[in-house]
Amino acid sequence: MKKAYEDIIFLSRPVSKAHVPMSLLDRAAQFSPFAALSGYEDALAETARLTEAPIELDVDAKADLNEKLVCLQTHIAQSPQVTVTYFEPDIWKAGGAYVTVTDAIRRLNSLEKWLLLDNGTKIFFGDILALESPLFPTLVRKESPFLSEKER
Repeated sequence: MKKAYEDIIFLSRPVSKAHVPMSLLDRAAQFSPFAALSGYEDALAETARLTEAPIELDVDAKADLNEKLVCLQTHIAQSPQVTVTYFEPDIWKAGGAYVTVTDAIRRLNSLEKWLLLDNGTKIFFGDILALESPLFPTLVRKESPFLSEKER
């Protein structure tokens, strides 16, 4: 009795004359894992990324910043060095982050309410949280309850 496939079981594997044999590396790549949800990991990482809400300054803090900006305006010809902490909105989602940068001021536009640093950063007055510079006199408000006795 003839067994199944007895006539072909010992034949060599057929080789195509029209196509070059595929390398073992390429054959293995056919069976690599398939990412059905492409981009899912990136979307998950973006969702997990934290942003902050902008801080609304009180009247005293705004007055402080205004005095400092006036001082900078009077010394703008000297290109004063300044450290600015400002809010930078996130381009992808609500909120943003506070950034601190130290550089010389190139220009200050009081009409459009922005300042331009030497590195090309344009910062709007409404986004500024804090300004520090060696030019500023000590602006201490005696009535502030947050100052220590030494600072008054």
